[in-house]
Amino acid sequence: MDVTSTAFADGDTIPVEYCAWGVTGGRNASPPLDWSTPPDGTRSVALAVVDLHPVARMWVHWALVDMPPSVVSLSAGASGGAATETGGRELQNTSGRPGWGGPLPPPGSGVHDYVFTVYALDVDHLDVPVRPTAADIAAVVAGHTLASGRLTGRFGR
Repeated sequence: MDVTSTAFADGDTIPVEYCAWGVTGGRNASPPLDWSTPPDGTRSVALAVVDLHPVARMWVHWALVDMPPSVVSLSAGASGGAATETGGRELQNTSGRPGWGGPLPPPGSGVHDYVFTVYALDVDHLDVPVRPTAADIAAVVAGHTLASGRLTGRFGR
């Protein structure tokens, strides 16, 4: 699956407006996302955004599950209303808040890679904790993923 954003290209810097409030100019708005139509047999779609930097220890910035396969995009700032917009469930991020938690890497830790992964799944509902770890997400999609795609945004301070 192809995953894109009108806010940044794969491998490019995430604009500051999509960063957490602790970043100067950050608005903690989730970025707009689009993905290709899932394959036949898809019963739900999930999104996970994970910071892969070693300092972040696989920090989950956003987890949205149980979206119908007809959903192929999220508007800018959708988090907080994503469940309403998509019919899915927005879970807590690693900081314990529901929805999107924008980039806020520790100063001096270098550039972090934020990987947005969209999964087309053969199940309607994922049995995942309300505050999942990246390992939890990987475990529940294992064996149920028909297709997936990734988009990587970068940010450092």
